Amino acid sequence: MSQSVIFDMDGTLFQTDKILELSLEDTFNHLRSLNKWNEGTPIDKYRNIMGIPLPKVWEALLPDHSQEEREQTDAYFLDRLVDNIRSGKGALYPHTEEIFRYLRENDYSIYIASNGLIKYLQAIVSYYHLDKWVTETFSIQQIQTLNKGDLVQSIIKKYNIKKAAVIGDRLSDINAAKDNGLTSIGCNFDFAQADELAQADYVINDLIELKEILPGLNRVEG
Repeated sequence: MSQSVIFDMDGTLFQTDKILELSLEDTFNHLRSLNKWNEGTPIDKYRNIMGIPLPKVWEALLPDHSQEEREQTDAYFLDRLVDNIRSGKGALYPHTEEIFRYLRENDYSIYIASNGLIKYLQAIVSYYHLDKWVTETFSIQQIQTLNKGDLVQSIIKKYNIKKAAVIGDRLSDINAAKDNGLTSIGCNFDFAQADELAQADYVINDLIELKEILPGLNRVEG
């Protein structure tokens, strides 16, 4: 039976950390210029909640602002992220292309399921030519519930997936796997938290380790 792998994007394939602080600083400088923020940029707070959908991010970072102001800030932040991606300021994690090549050569289907927005994901996929390997990239924007488990379920249904592993760095990825009866592989990368990773079926410190884990899943489950 063919195997599928569903990757998270931020903190799993793409080193969001390289553009996050730049883009967030730009955004809060913009708010300061509008006299809508007079404190430091809450980068640490954002790091702690990385992995949740952006609308919920702005509820947390801007609790005293109106919904309209949050939406305007979200749009500005998205533009800054995309500009920084297209300027080459981001990077994929080590061995991303190598593991994608390995997966395709061994008949795995590759999907991306991300809490990132469509425009942002398209910028990454386009800049790094990920569509050479990835069958389709799915954004949380495509799901009304903003629930990662529901997003993964939509991939399963669309492609009639019977067996898969979900690979990501945060609890939303691990729960998305569990909710759909799939194997969860936690990535101990930049934004990962030990208590969340403890709930994964497997934990890796480098994407190249998937070469050892995934064939084993086929032997166990096949």
